Amino acid sequence: MKQDFLKYQAQTGPTPLGIEVSHARGSYIYDLDGKSYLDFVAGVSANTLGHSHPKVVNAVQEQAASYMHVMVYGEYAQGPAVELAKLLAQQLPDSLSSTYLVNSGTEAIEGAMKLSKRATGRGEVIAAKHAYHGNTQGSMSLMGYEERKKAYRPLLPGIKFIEFNNEEDLKNITTKTAGVILETIQGGAGFIEPKNNYLQKVKKRCEEVGALLILDEIQPGFGRTGRLFGFMNYHVTPDILVMGKGMAGGMPIGAFTASYDMMAQLKEAPKMGHITTFGGHPVVAAAALATLKELTTTTLIKQTLEKEKHFRSLLVHPLIKEIRGKGLMLAILVENAEVANFLVLEGMKKGLILFWLLFETRAVRITPPLTISNEEIEKGCNTILELLNEWNNQNVN
Repeated sequence: MKQDFLKYQAQTGPTPLGIEVSHARGSYIYDLDGKSYLDFVAGVSANTLGHSHPKVVNAVQEQAASYMHVMVYGEYAQGPAVELAKLLAQQLPDSLSSTYLVNSGTEAIEGAMKLSKRATGRGEVIAAKHAYHGNTQGSMSLMGYEERKKAYRPLLPGIKFIEFNNEEDLKNITTKTAGVILETIQGGAGFIEPKNNYLQKVKKRCEEVGALLILDEIQPGFGRTGRLFGFMNYHVTPDILVMGKGMAGGMPIGAFTASYDMMAQLKEAPKMGHITTFGGHPVVAAAALATLKELTTTTLIKQTLEKEKHFRSLLVHPLIKEIRGKGLMLAILVENAEVANFLVLEGMKKGLILFWLLFETRAVRITPPLTISNEEIEKGCNTILELLNEWNNQNVN
């Protein structure tokens, strides 16, 4: 299978990890040889409830047996999508009451950008340096890394950049600005949290000039940081909320949420201001609804903060310089990229799945399922410490 994978399936990089997946359950992925891998990555924060969670699987199976795709988004009332949007509204501040469902996080970013321009009548969008919001043309335009963009220019005009956590840069948000789009916690840059009430200050500046605050919760969302959405930790409410990844327990989905009045502007002048064929797909929406119900009726979200403490207490080593992030959105910062690469590649050999961050080469991602047990945390952390000791032994002067 691996040979066909490399030959027939377009690749994203020259050296994919290439595990030949047989099945996955809970916190583990199994290959065709029966080897188990403890998953500290959760499909890059997507498998919120672990692999093949029974409530998600049952929701998918029941909905698939009832009906799948019946009409393009927004024409028919379909139970799973309606219930999902309603439950989201019940969990969010009153100003975030209307949700548009799409197929991925990057599509949700595109929709949010369009909505900000439609609602304000302005054309300028401000993003943060070192940001990552997706890889479609519009989302890539918001990316703060020129080396990843230059091969695909020209991109969208009217994009300006500020530095995350730099209050002096807020003066660059003006009456020309339609929207300021920020990751609540910067992901690819190294899991960088907002400091000194930064997000509140951005929102205040947006209100002063009539711009909209768009928060990208594609990674922090759905319980990963100890609240349903990361922004709830920082006492600020965005005008437009973007979500994806962990929303449907491993099924492909994204969404953007705003007020009813703002979202209604996409309905006319022109009609169908934003359209999608498969957004709100009933099978995927059923998975998302099951995931959201599980998160909001159990203590899983609250447990993330206790599990964070457990990780931090265990991951103590001279080669670990810092642990960034919140809840189960963590990144360990090691001495250099070579150590990070060693952890990821050798960890896989030892049956532990770790992964890199996009732009911070010294970082190793730890974003396990929220369902991970303390025993599994201890097992994986012991493997990390063993690997770091091996690195030291191999690199003694």
